[in-house]
Amino acid sequence: MSEPSSRAAAAGVETTGIEIIAESERTARPRNLFLPWFASNISVFGMSYGAFVLGFGISFWQATVATLIGVVVSFAFCGAIAIAGKRGSAPTMVASRAAFGVQGNKLPGIVSWITSIGWETSLAITAVLATATIFARLGWSSGTAVKIIAAVVVALLIVAGAVAGYHIIMKMQTVLTWITGIVTIIYLAMALPAIRWDAVMAIGSGPWQSVIGALTMVMTGMGLGWVNIAADWSRYQSREASGRSIVFWNTFGGSLGPVFLITAGLLLAGSSKTLSDGVQTDPVGALASILPTWFLVPFLLVAILSLLSGAINGIYSSGLTLLSLGIRIPRPAASLIDGTILTIGTIYVVFFSPNFISPFQSFLVTLGVPLAAWAGIMMADISLRHKPYDDADLFRSDGRYGAVDPISMVTLVVATAVGWGLVINQYEGVSWNDWQGYLLGPLDLGGRQGDWASANIGVIVALVLGFLVTLVARRSRVRAQEALDA
Repeated sequence: MSEPSSRAAAAGVETTGIEIIAESERTARPRNLFLPWFASNISVFGMSYGAFVLGFGISFWQATVATLIGVVVSFAFCGAIAIAGKRGSAPTMVASRAAFGVQGNKLPGIVSWITSIGWETSLAITAVLATATIFARLGWSSGTAVKIIAAVVVALLIVAGAVAGYHIIMKMQTVLTWITGIVTIIYLAMALPAIRWDAVMAIGSGPWQSVIGALTMVMTGMGLGWVNIAADWSRYQSREASGRSIVFWNTFGGSLGPVFLITAGLLLAGSSKTLSDGVQTDPVGALASILPTWFLVPFLLVAILSLLSGAINGIYSSGLTLLSLGIRIPRPAASLIDGTILTIGTIYVVFFSPNFISPFQSFLVTLGVPLAAWAGIMMADISLRHKPYDDADLFRSDGRYGAVDPISMVTLVVATAVGWGLVINQYEGVSWNDWQGYLLGPLDLGGRQGDWASANIGVIVALVLGFLVTLVARRSRVRAQEALDA
């Protein structure tokens, strides 16, 4: 790829791809990061995690602790990686080239791209299922035709927002934040009578391995699901912006909604087994079952808007990741390609998968491991650096970052292999993914049927391995890179 340059936006649509953002366009402040992170995570879908977490067989208080730690810590990881955006004025998977090499970074880039596509698709699926369920409650048509139309409309809205780009998305997120926030508060007020404290408090405690499993799922479903795009929004930050402020506003914006939403979901799921079971097949639609009929339409609209908000951010970033892999097309065209894949994936799960939660959790666990390993490597690399990235060398295989960094590549592969050996994927309808967990027996952790199997500690192990190995093995390499004159 040629040396990066900045492109002006035309007709309000961002045409900038993965090139370095011009100094004149770096006008954002850390507090501006609150809106995209808050709007992307205020979705009522967050309440569904209450049922997912209690599904590990733990008590309300154990689930609350797992939620608080999992949400805040995972979004803090996003904040740490967002610093790379300020230092490099480039998307996350371009800044990642400093750790993996310009060509070597294509390996984590592929993982990142698939992960983003998976997340966008899961949000679109949730919107389609919610539409069909609420239409049925209202006595309207809710059959196959409605689902197909909903899938197409949802996909078109997501792609349109992503094609528009950064500046329009930021304006849109301001409006969505207020709308979704207000209606979500109204929903919570209406849901209060459905909470049965006696039933919630009667839920028995589970083994601490199950608590770790719940915490891991929350981390993977929350902040770790966003780490691969964390710097995409901070690349418009001023070079004088405080790194600590960037970490804070990322963490605060991303965590605020999920902490309250998942806690509310725990109370609702713990109060009703019917609702908890319904969430497994239709996460948002099941939440509407406790609402009066007159509130279903506004609830549906806001639920879809909140889901679209997160999906638009994901499609925008997955398009940037696709470009970072060497695909030479305009950024809007990359978003169109990802939107097509999203539509196909949505139709498959809605019409051919036995339930929603099985492919969703299988996806989280499988790709969560290499993504966690990458995040550990990236955070260690960022902590070792004290200077901005060399803009030109991020695009040159013969520059200071090289074509391939063997230490990072081997670390990623080994950490992923170890991580996959410590997780299981025994979910209904995804039997083809039951090959993991091969280290649980040899390491005397009870095998695939023991207490440690549900802990899925492979995600955490992969992250820690990636971080520690990089911190030790690449210290001298990073110093040598920063010693070179720009």
